[in-house]
Amino acid sequence: MLARGSHYRAQPGKETRYQRVIFHIDMDAFFASVEVMCRPKLRGKPVIVSGKPTTRSVVAAASYPARKYGIRSGMSSVEAFRRCPHVIAVEGKPGQYIHTSLELLRIYKEHSTVVEPYSIDEAFVDMTGTDCTWENCEEVARAIKAKIRDQFGPDLTASVGIGPNKLLAKMCSGMNKPDGITVLRPGEFGRMFNDKAVSEMWGIGAKTEVALNLMGVSTIGELANFPVAMLRRRFGIMGEVLHMMACGQDDTPVTPYYEGMPIKSMGHEHTLSADTWDIMEAEQVLLRLCDQVARRLRKKQYMSNVISMRLRFADFESIGRQKKIDCYTDEERTIWRVSRDLLHRYWRPGQAIRLVGVNCSNLIRVQEWQQMDLFVQRNEDEHRKLLGAIDAIRDKFGEHAITRARLVSHDRRMWSNNRRVAEPRFMRMGLGSGNAARGGGARIGDGGSRSWMGGSAPDGARTSLMAGWNDAKGNADDVALPPGLSSSPFEMLRHQDAEDRVRSGGDDS
Repeated sequence: MLARGSHYRAQPGKETRYQRVIFHIDMDAFFASVEVMCRPKLRGKPVIVSGKPTTRSVVAAASYPARKYGIRSGMSSVEAFRRCPHVIAVEGKPGQYIHTSLELLRIYKEHSTVVEPYSIDEAFVDMTGTDCTWENCEEVARAIKAKIRDQFGPDLTASVGIGPNKLLAKMCSGMNKPDGITVLRPGEFGRMFNDKAVSEMWGIGAKTEVALNLMGVSTIGELANFPVAMLRRRFGIMGEVLHMMACGQDDTPVTPYYEGMPIKSMGHEHTLSADTWDIMEAEQVLLRLCDQVARRLRKKQYMSNVISMRLRFADFESIGRQKKIDCYTDEERTIWRVSRDLLHRYWRPGQAIRLVGVNCSNLIRVQEWQQMDLFVQRNEDEHRKLLGAIDAIRDKFGEHAITRARLVSHDRRMWSNNRRVAEPRFMRMGLGSGNAARGGGARIGDGGSRSWMGGSAPDGARTSLMAGWNDAKGNADDVALPPGLSSSPFEMLRHQDAEDRVRSGGDDS
């Protein structure tokens, strides 16, 4: 029997009454699986969720039939069509994904009150102190997967990793995808992971892997036996963390959704419709992003004093630079001034810019903010009255109801992708031509467009890049979200709990 509030929190150096049992539940190709669930005719076919293929969109998710062609999340849509000309591109529906995610989390909450949504498609569940033990944990995982299958059908599957801490549970969930269960009991970490490359460990990226390889460390077992002092000298405090991770140690608690997670940063990025060498155009994008970030800060009542600027060039090389300012701010003027200085300082005139981003970190609540300089107080007060009026207009009429005059003439050119990148540009690349692949297939169509499933088009025929595009407009499967609902999983779950209490109260009456 599950008792509320009886969950265990691990603390380093203290003996435990319970041996922790942590589940990491990761949905398989979540966005694509939801689309297949809503459109059974797509079952077994290569499907990607992305923006329109004629724009510079990326793949948000790829079904497992699409992954056989090497298509992965984060890949450009054009590259996905190069690898699989008959792939079906579907427009994403955030409302449907969030609704499905919340219903999945409702299933998890039936087994434990300690549920931490890690992202829209994965969650940690602390089973410590419940009826779930190391003896029956696989049965509990199968029961959760059975509930998911009963409610959503066979197209939506989950992979479950079970371990004594979050690190090991996360690493296990990716070992037997899709639709698998992996259990790593206490004391089995070395046997299962010592021979694997350090890149297999959760939290180690490409640059850290290179640094470790240069030190002669290539496997997790070698990292566990490497002198901690040398790791500390190279990586600082993170050297000790890396050593603990290589030994399978992690005392991070599972944070229940009702406690929430502190917001550490807020930012926005924008991929340009076409690479640009014009620094003024990059400035226009940066100004709009600064306005959006400042708006979010004020709405959530946060201020920041660390401002970061990010650039990605045409060769996909990215740089990020940040600057700490003297006072905390939530105004776009300050964020814009600092980020523009960083842009001019680190922009490379010989390289075209593909993406621009701005981020604010080291956040504090507005209530904790200290009084500003009295010499600029009057000017700031007047500007804050202006910001209050702008925020009120946007709250009532929408985010685009009012904008800066500097952005008016650039809005269509900067934010409308179709005007700058047209379909003929990609048609000239020969995408979807009969020479791309060989084999028979049945033709399907939507309006005047054509696409060939199960193979390529007949010889000599050219299929439009938009042939497999499925627009979400007018689709009855989409779910309207409550107005004002934040996209934070923690806030959505609290909203779900409030709805459940209202429903239960109404039933009692």
